[in-house]
Amino acid sequence: MTQAHSKWATWQELQRQPEIWRHWGATLDVAGLRAWIADQDYDEVWFCGAGTSAYIGDIIAAALKGTRSVPTTDIVANPKHVLAGARPLVVSFGRSGNSTETIGTLDALDAFAPTAPRLNITCNKDSALATRASAAPTQIIVLPDATHDAGFAMTSSFSTMLLTALALFDAPCDVPARLFALADQLEALLPRFEGLSRPGRAVYVGAGPLTFAAREAALKVMELSAGQIPALWDSTLGFRHGPKSFVTDDTHITVFASPDHPTHDYDTDLARELHSQFPLATTQTIGPGGDIDLPMPFGAAWAAPLCVAAAQVSGVQWSDALGLNVDDPFSGQNTLSRVVSGVKLYPAVA
Repeated sequence: MTQAHSKWATWQELQRQPEIWRHWGATLDVAGLRAWIADQDYDEVWFCGAGTSAYIGDIIAAALKGTRSVPTTDIVANPKHVLAGARPLVVSFGRSGNSTETIGTLDALDAFAPTAPRLNITCNKDSALATRASAAPTQIIVLPDATHDAGFAMTSSFSTMLLTALALFDAPCDVPARLFALADQLEALLPRFEGLSRPGRAVYVGAGPLTFAAREAALKVMELSAGQIPALWDSTLGFRHGPKSFVTDDTHITVFASPDHPTHDYDTDLARELHSQFPLATTQTIGPGGDIDLPMPFGAAWAAPLCVAAAQVSGVQWSDALGLNVDDPFSGQNTLSRVVSGVKLYPAVA
């Protein structure tokens, strides 16, 4: 850790993830929560959030059958269309737990699905997600205070909410042992993610759940650089169908390589193609046997936080190199804020 980076809360928060996961794995009541879920009456599991919190749902839904990612932004914009007649188990993610869309989704659920069970996962014990009363069956999970990131960009909040949901909805496993193993992996990887030269553009691609890890990775770079480093994401096979036109000589391209076959073969084929077609750009693979070798014994969704950590590290270092306030890259611009503001809520009336 360089002295220049260590002053930023965002850097400290992303570096703290292994420690958080180890502690949380030993603390989370997986058996009790799984029993509560099994007792509920629902047709489908919905993972709901906005921005990074929505991408958590995208990653999980791409891995687990019988689940959907339904962004709170979609629910609030058109609640009757989304909720009327539905009986989901609504799993809501929120770092602050107080965003306008979070409040709007709770309002919409009260109006259109008042008995649908709710599982709220938040990093803020004082938030609406943690404290608002409901007539619906409700379970609250408040993550450790350390996950309530002070920085603009979500880091430990993203990864710990994702791993919490996987622990509850993926196939049963020894959760403390799994989170300990992932923490060990990330601890070894974090120094390897450092030192990339600041590019003019960045691209992240992957397949399956890693498609949406790529989406979160690209967002981290754009947020932390305040848009000065444009970043694109796509699926491995989708990237050739037009989005590849984004690549220039000063682009850094990261391919998140899947542990599954034939998925992994498509990932590595694309990386070879990009190396050949754009020799002045930088292309790297992160995954089993990749340029940064990342075994994924628990599957791609569980490895997603490890992949995204590469962009967290680069994003902080590139932001610092740009002379930005890493913890608040949009300081003074009055355009983006840590908790989205300026959204006017309209009544959700059944």
